[in-house]
Amino acid sequence: MDGLASSSTWSRTSTRSSTSDAAAPSRGPVHVLAGLVRLTHPFPSLLDGFVVAAVALIAGADAGTAVALGVSMTALQASIGTLNDIVDAPRDLGAKPGKPIPAGLVSRDAARVVTIIGGGVGLLLGWLAGPFGTAVVLLGILVLTIGYGYDLRFKETAWSWLPFAVGIPLLPVYGCVGATGAVPASFGVLIPAAVIAGAALAVANARADEARDRASGTVSVATRLGSPWSWRVDAALSSVVVAVAIATLFSGGAGPVPLAAALVAAVIVAAGLVVGRSDDAGRRERAWELQAVGVAILAAAWLMGAPLAA
Repeated sequence: MDGLASSSTWSRTSTRSSTSDAAAPSRGPVHVLAGLVRLTHPFPSLLDGFVVAAVALIAGADAGTAVALGVSMTALQASIGTLNDIVDAPRDLGAKPGKPIPAGLVSRDAARVVTIIGGGVGLLLGWLAGPFGTAVVLLGILVLTIGYGYDLRFKETAWSWLPFAVGIPLLPVYGCVGATGAVPASFGVLIPAAVIAGAALAVANARADEARDRASGTVSVATRLGSPWSWRVDAALSSVVVAVAIATLFSGGAGPVPLAAALVAAVIVAAGLVVGRSDDAGRRERAWELQAVGVAILAAAWLMGAPLAA
């Protein structure tokens, strides 16, 4: 979600831009195009789309269906990320003047058009992706509802983690329903773990903006918990997710490939936690990105090693 990362998620399920802020850029066509790309929060949007496509492939979808589902989710998350920047624009004038809207690269009206087009394209591609289009569209509407809710209501509150926790589990559900029309029984373990992972990523994401939020008087889960405790909560939640995933893979007799991938994911998540202990906003931004990548790999590893029969 920013996914859901971003996503809200997972943009989410995160929904903040993965690029660094800079001084006001030039306003030539290339810079305007780059501004439009940044507006969509490309890192979490593409990561969420990759997760959906990977889940669809693992569930048995053909390449065309998997790509359509992945692009659909990327477009939905781009819409959520763009609305996030529209809402943040007044505050970004002082805190992040290099972002596309406050820098004058993209007008708020143009950003609204991008938001509408992203949401529409995402729903349309979901509908066209395969024989389960109606179910996918309903899930897509739910994704947008959660993401827009984060942007418009939850973001600047101590409950900012909730849309992440609810939105991240929708990524594997979206991919699996788009591929098979159903959710397998094995998701009874994956979904609760994904809720915890979403909450962890939300805390990590909030920590990246903690200093700016404190300076502007904005409330978030990170400012409410404080820096030491927000890191401890992030570490505890992430540890639970990694432990559950690896334990279920071992107990289920998973092969060497998913086990190796899960161990790699655990190392990446741990690296994100180590980097995230810094007080530097840039390092914290990289930290939550590392954690997001680690969680995505962990999900793919779990799905490779778990039975996906509905």
